[in-house]
Amino acid sequence: MHDAPLTETPAASPRGAWLRWLALLTVLFAVLLALVAVRWGPLMSLDRRIARGLHTVAVGHPALTHVNRVLTDWVWDPLTMRGLLLVATLWMLWRRAWRAALWLAVCGVVGNLASQGMKAAVGRARPHWPDPVDSAGYAAFPSGHAMTAAIVCGALLWLFLHRTTAGPAWRAAAWTVALVSVVGVGFTRVYLGVHWASDVVGGWLLGGVVLAGSAALCAPWQAGWRT
Repeated sequence: MHDAPLTETPAASPRGAWLRWLALLTVLFAVLLALVAVRWGPLMSLDRRIARGLHTVAVGHPALTHVNRVLTDWVWDPLTMRGLLLVATLWMLWRRAWRAALWLAVCGVVGNLASQGMKAAVGRARPHWPDPVDSAGYAAFPSGHAMTAAIVCGALLWLFLHRTTAGPAWRAAAWTVALVSVVGVGFTRVYLGVHWASDVVGGWLLGGVVLAGSAALCAPWQAGWRT
């Protein structure tokens, strides 16, 4: 089955919309990155307050903490997310939606490289607790869980909304699942004391940068390899 190409007009170009999102998200991420790099006092204080408050709850409510660990380690784990992305990529290949498949593959590869590269470059320490409820490796900024969820959920949501004929109820359900997953995984990382809140926001923003940039490059709305 071949996907029909989408006609572009100068006034309403999908690539233009993605480029505008890319510019906005890049600026926001750059600002946050600068604040984290210089350890801007108000941001550091806010991070510490949020972390201390949630850690107190996590220590005092082991059952809720267990639920958060299951969600972050299994449901919204980056490996789970990348598995979903792989399935979607294979599905697009089977549908001969070549550009969409390329977009998904680029999202997965570039997202992982960008996350690890940024972590190594920034080298931010994770929160340290005398009574930790969870642990994690690598540097803190940005959150790999949050970034991967933003990329995968964003890409799958776009595919669902633009390549299906689902009705309003299904579209609302898709939006809900995507938003709950992206916000939820970010919450679990801070709640479990393995990330600062700004790490999570940084992951969301950098994930959006990868998503928008790769979409502008790969043009998933087109059916073939050439525009």
